[in-house]
Amino acid sequence: MTPHAATPAPDAEARGQASAPGADLPVISRALPWLLAGGGAVGLAAAGALLVEKLNVLRDADYQPTCSINPVISCGTVMNSPQAEVFGVPNPLIGIACFAVVTTVGMALLAGARFQRWFWLGLQAGVVFGAGFVHWLIFQSLYRISALCPYCMVVWAVTVPIFWYVTLHNLRTGHLPVGGRGRRPLDVLARNHTVVLTVWALAVVAAIGQAFWTYWQTLL
Repeated sequence: MTPHAATPAPDAEARGQASAPGADLPVISRALPWLLAGGGAVGLAAAGALLVEKLNVLRDADYQPTCSINPVISCGTVMNSPQAEVFGVPNPLIGIACFAVVTTVGMALLAGARFQRWFWLGLQAGVVFGAGFVHWLIFQSLYRISALCPYCMVVWAVTVPIFWYVTLHNLRTGHLPVGGRGRRPLDVLARNHTVVLTVWALAVVAAIGQAFWTYWQTLL
């Protein structure tokens, strides 16, 4: 009798994928490299454009930023606020550094790179910081500075999906362990991943409408 070949044991990542929430949604991980590369490039371009406007303002105090359109949509008002340099350097510099890393990771994944768990956990820490910082800036823009920066809003729009899908990927692959009780709700969120982003976008639009309602009424 010919001996049967031994079946190779699944590796750790495969075992994690089989037991983690959303394990049947590989589309998330397949789309992640494109999201990181594309979203990172868009965020990098927005941060770069904002830095150029900032440099123009520093060179010429009378310079009117191209993204300052009216009293509400005004990059100049945002750039001249203390919140624009909360860590002691212009926020666009932070954005350029962070989005350059995100874009590089996305391109590496598209080229076939595979990263260890510690790398994904480091990226997770970065996107958590980015999402938290963005939501703090949203609050400051709406309720403290009372102005909107179009380039900043582009950064908002790409940062949250990057955070969301990196998190889902790490949950799906088991890089972020999930207890038994957390599996079911996380699986529901993974299956409705686009719904979560839609609700977030609608919430931000609603907040913008509420914060500047008096001004919007003058345009009617």
